[in-house]
Amino acid sequence: MLSMFLKAGTRRRQLSILVTSMSVLAVLMLLLAACGSAPASNNGPDLITPGVLTVGSDTTYPPQEYIDTATHQAAGFDVDLISAIANKMGLKAQVVTAPFDSIIQSLAAKRFDVVISAVSITPVRQKQADFVPYFNAGESLLVQQGNPKNIKGTADLCGLDVGVQNGTIEQTDLQTASDACKKAGKPEINMTVLQDQTAVIQLLQTNRVVATYQDSPVTDYYLKQNPGRFEVGGSVVSAAPEGIVIRKGDTAMFNAVQSAFNTLKSDGTYRSLINKWGLTNEAITTIDRRTYFA
Repeated sequence: MLSMFLKAGTRRRQLSILVTSMSVLAVLMLLLAACGSAPASNNGPDLITPGVLTVGSDTTYPPQEYIDTATHQAAGFDVDLISAIANKMGLKAQVVTAPFDSIIQSLAAKRFDVVISAVSITPVRQKQADFVPYFNAGESLLVQQGNPKNIKGTADLCGLDVGVQNGTIEQTDLQTASDACKKAGKPEINMTVLQDQTAVIQLLQTNRVVATYQDSPVTDYYLKQNPGRFEVGGSVVSAAPEGIVIRKGDTAMFNAVQSAFNTLKSDGTYRSLINKWGLTNEAITTIDRRTYFA
């Protein structure tokens, strides 16, 4: 009887050990599964807010980005495009208005996940950030109807009052033209530099400047908004790509945005948005990633 009790006790201990071992094994499998799933989430973009693509944009630059007066929400081609890109990434876009002249620095400081704001891709900016090109725009002058000063280009602006937005390529190019005026013994360009592109155009509307200098799509937009009041001074110059700005070295975000954008091009969404905003001359057809990502 004692022998049978000992054998039974042994079996119970063996069963207890077996159950305990199986429990430990189950816990270990759960831990391994959890560890195995971690890299998948780490491979995705690191977001300021989970589920949200926080987008920095200077929303004073129609038709690419502006605040709709009826809805008080950001609107424009860039806004539609980044919203579609976010959707492809399984996210919701949230546009945050920011000054253009510090927008790349704010991206670097992680105030946004990305920036879309008609940002021209230049060698200087490529040292600060990476770019997914999505648009091609030039520069043009907006003048009063009839072009009373006969302005055909920046070389004709010596000694004249000209409006431009702060931090833009156009501001840099106007300064270069002004330096050329001075070198030639002519008066420098008298630039009025403002933060808000809408305010820049108001300078022309109130005759405080004789011309404004901005991206060609913006010139075209204000021509349509003010029929009979303005015209283009000369021709479009310096056509160059604009890009969605990605924080320098953020490979996960760059790959996710570029993949989503390529999908929008393939499925016709990009072309549809280009047509919606009347920007057919600015559409891009190819992307050379090596040029814009380092």
